[in-house]
Amino acid sequence: MSSVQTTKMSYHRWIICSLLFVATTVNYLDRQVLSLTWKDFIAPEFHWTDADYGTITAWFSIVYAAFMLFAGKFVDWMGTMKGYLWAIGIWSLGACLHAGCGWATMNIQGFETIEAMKAVETGSAAALAIASVSVWLFLLCRCVLAAGEAGNFPAAIKVTAEYFPKKDRAFATSLFNAGASVGALAAPATIPLLAEHYGWEMAFIIIGALGFIWMFFWVFLYDKPEKSKFVNKSELIYINQDDEDAVATSEVKEEKTIPFLKCFTYRQTWAFITGKFFTDGVWWFFLFWAPAYFSDQYGYKSSDGMGIALIITLYAIVTIISIYGGYLPKIFVDKKGMNPYAGRMLAMLIFAFFPLAALFAQPLGQYSAWWPAIIIGLAGAGHQAWSANLFSTIGDMFPKSTIATITGIGGMAGGVGSFIINKGAGNFFTWAEAQGANFTFLGFEGKPASYMIVFCVCAVAYLLAWSIMKTLVPKYKPIIVE
Repeated sequence: MSSVQTTKMSYHRWIICSLLFVATTVNYLDRQVLSLTWKDFIAPEFHWTDADYGTITAWFSIVYAAFMLFAGKFVDWMGTMKGYLWAIGIWSLGACLHAGCGWATMNIQGFETIEAMKAVETGSAAALAIASVSVWLFLLCRCVLAAGEAGNFPAAIKVTAEYFPKKDRAFATSLFNAGASVGALAAPATIPLLAEHYGWEMAFIIIGALGFIWMFFWVFLYDKPEKSKFVNKSELIYINQDDEDAVATSEVKEEKTIPFLKCFTYRQTWAFITGKFFTDGVWWFFLFWAPAYFSDQYGYKSSDGMGIALIITLYAIVTIISIYGGYLPKIFVDKKGMNPYAGRMLAMLIFAFFPLAALFAQPLGQYSAWWPAIIIGLAGAGHQAWSANLFSTIGDMFPKSTIATITGIGGMAGGVGSFIINKGAGNFFTWAEAQGANFTFLGFEGKPASYMIVFCVCAVAYLLAWSIMKTLVPKYKPIIVE
């Protein structure tokens, strides 16, 4: 252990937190490129329908889920330094590979130019063949992207547990998790413009390359706190304040890890699985479908000034409100004397009510597109605040040696939930649009009726998840590994 100075605490933990924030921002930028380009740039070239896009996003979710199941264990085994490098390197490569899908489809189908593919009659056998081939190619690239992105949150949550005491973890998590909102906020301001001026292919390449830059800073700045040359003795004692032996000796003991299959025997694991399964899909639905929603329902393309303004407003609300979501349990702990888990669960209950606003998105959208932008922003802010606290419950309950593994298991459940909602929504929207006035719900017809139904499902998901979690783990009960 290196001790640079002991009189004044160093603050390297916040430098590390900022790196996690940037990684999460890049993660969501890479994830958003497709959602912001498919409707107005990619679909016309490849003759995609909503069902095609729903298939791609759904399979991304299920592959992400499959890799999440093992990504956490991989990070625990490989170590945070190398595990994170592998994750961001793979997903950055996957992001860049998307740019080749148009060229590959053109050559496989025997067309000389992209314009020739685009000119094929919609609904013809040739158009269906182009759509089919391109969907499979994009799916392959999304699988590579999913494999890498699955490592982000297990690694980030593990780093947060390494660098922050329990009382600060939800706040630190909310700060780096705000990268998801900032990424989603920056995406509509940059990606459609890149696609408009340089082509959608360059949008994938430019955004994908950001991850390779991040890797350089990670290698230079990260090490475990007890080994880092940037962390002094005072900061190390602060970080390890939950461990009395570590505080007394300034040494950190290696913890025994919990075997992978044994993790499933704990109620605490199933509580986290429940929280992720019921709610991750809601966030991903908003993330993947919001640009198409504003284009479909209101005619504002993602590259139009109004379309960009709506998405930026949505994610600005998410970003500003969600940051304070992780600070709320700190207030409960410091000022109300609650234990961290009780404070977190109370905060999560409060934020579980935010998505109920989604019930009003479609009805108020009849008056102005700004209403659903604001309402979905509030629902998304509730999710991000909920998510920051949900992630932190792992550190409350499990030893640091197993945190990435549990994060991965929960992420797998979240990916499955996302697969269900995205695949279901894509097919549902295509079917409802074909039905037109023959399909109604709460006064809406056709596709608007299907959006209303999906918004209803999203609205109640959090309260249902919280109720099950509270039933499984009613009180603070950490797991001790003998």
